[in-house]
Amino acid sequence: MKNFRTISGLIFLLVFAFCFGTVALGAEIIPTESAAPAVGINIGIGDNPDGVVGTLQLLFLLATITIIPTLLIMLTSFTRIIIVLHFARSALGTQQMPPSQVLLGLALFLTLFIMGPALTTINETAIQPYSAGIINQAEALENAMAPLRDFMMRQASVRDVALFANLSGEVFATRYDVPNSVLIPAFLLGEITKGFQIGFYIFLPFIVIDMIVASTLMAMGMMMLPPAMISLPFKILIFVLADGWSLLLEGLIRGFR
Repeated sequence: MKNFRTISGLIFLLVFAFCFGTVALGAEIIPTESAAPAVGINIGIGDNPDGVVGTLQLLFLLATITIIPTLLIMLTSFTRIIIVLHFARSALGTQQMPPSQVLLGLALFLTLFIMGPALTTINETAIQPYSAGIINQAEALENAMAPLRDFMMRQASVRDVALFANLSGEVFATRYDVPNSVLIPAFLLGEITKGFQIGFYIFLPFIVIDMIVASTLMAMGMMMLPPAMISLPFKILIFVLADGWSLLLEGLIRGFR
């Protein structure tokens, strides 16, 4: 027992000495006053004009990258595709299946597939010549907008273009004289309209299935059973057997050709 008390006392003294030494050492290492870093921005006359121009071009590139998602929605086939895919999911009644992330990814890659020729033209006539220093920024933007304007002009209806042209209060000799401020909203209006039209045709067969199932349940006296619960497996089965996704995506792609 005496030996145990002696050993316990030694252990206590060692622990106390270690803790006291660590605290004392930390008190010596930690400075009493910590200096905050000085951060400042100086604006003056640059010694190298080429460096200033390069910095401005980098800022312009970063600003352009931030608006790429908006341009993707406004100037491509993305709008119609995502509207139709959401209508198809709602018509099936599968709630969040496929997930929204999957639908967005599918719409994105379908957009890249449909816009492939236009993107290739933009790379050959705008990006590559500008990178090589053959053309300036203004010419690069004009060359990049040319294939996009051609795509939007082919998809936009005459009625929508005339609507926004009348609202602008200007008269244009031909459709190709229409500025982007008139062409882009006309194109977007047409894409939304076409997406809702396709969604209406998608809903029709599924509504028929819901009506048949509801009538059957009512005739059997099973009024407390939700018809949507019974019709959902039949809608999924018919959609899969008819290869619905392939037909839907094929129709979307051919609609832009």
